[in-house]
Amino acid sequence: MARVRVRQHVNPLSSKYQQSISFPDWSQVYSNLSLPFYLDLGCARGRFLLQMAQQYPEKNYLGIEIREALVDEANEIKTDHNLTNLHYLFANINSSLEKLLTSLPPNSLELVMIQFPDPWFKKKHHKRRVVQPEIVEILAEFLRKDGRIFIQSDIKELAEEMCQIFLENPNFLSLSPNIWLLENPLGIMTEREIATLNKGENVYRAVMMMK
Repeated sequence: MARVRVRQHVNPLSSKYQQSISFPDWSQVYSNLSLPFYLDLGCARGRFLLQMAQQYPEKNYLGIEIREALVDEANEIKTDHNLTNLHYLFANINSSLEKLLTSLPPNSLELVMIQFPDPWFKKKHHKRRVVQPEIVEILAEFLRKDGRIFIQSDIKELAEEMCQIFLENPNFLSLSPNIWLLENPLGIMTEREIATLNKGENVYRAVMMMK
């Protein structure tokens, strides 16, 4: 399959991405809805989740991505691998997250992953970043009591901001006293993570837990 070329940056606040979306009948997507869900917010091409779904089949995996062409490509690859514990969904996290989580089986959300999100460096664009207080509040409402948030970025300022927003919410605390984890606790790395480490640069990782 030819690699799909798409825009690197998509403004989630533009009117183009504010339309409400419909969700599939999850019982027709996943073979076992009783499995806990791992949610990857901004999954890009979805290769990380593809590996997770194959190596750890005891979980259900759902990747959310705002670039529709990447979602279509990822679902084709998932189908080629005959995976029934993995799906990719075209959606805007900033406007559709609550409706999405409401559509999933109750008390099924075990882990949320936010990996190398778009930094939107200009201050006037910070409101476009994925991690906002409103998003954190929604995640707190739907995460299981043993639920976790896994954050990583190669930009320290962005990683610090994401952690700060989560820790300002009374429902979360940091798993590590020093915040940054030296190793990826999931055992599988994203393409961006591998590229960053190969360049000898730092990856800033943290896990937030429900109190």
